Amino acid sequence: MAETAEARAHVRHVRIAPRKVRIVVNLVRGKNLRDAQAILRHTPKRASKVVAKLIQSAAANAQNNHDLDPRDLYVAEIWVDGGPILKRIHPRSRGQAFPIMKRTSHISVVLRPRHQG
Repeated sequence: MAETAEARAHVRHVRIAPRKVRIVVNLVRGKNLRDAQAILRHTPKRASKVVAKLIQSAAANAQNNHDLDPRDLYVAEIWVDGGPILKRIHPRSRGQAFPIMKRTSHISVVLRPRHQG
């Protein structure tokens, strides 16, 4: 059974809520590497810098560890999982306290060559 070449990269404990990161991640899923980098460069979201850096890291892994051509790669899989939640309390009037959930994200990406063989 032949193992397909792929490059992976992960970033954990990003201090952006997963639902906000998923908006950016959905823009680049299935795109070529160069197209994904161009989209992220022009997306005005805070998560786009983190995702761009992650994809660049995966591309470097593909080139250095697996001898893959970066011009042939595409974003095969990319997903966001929820990380640990930092729980804070916001004091309100009459002795009440409202919870604040500061959410974190774990982002993973898999790059594969478009033309196998």
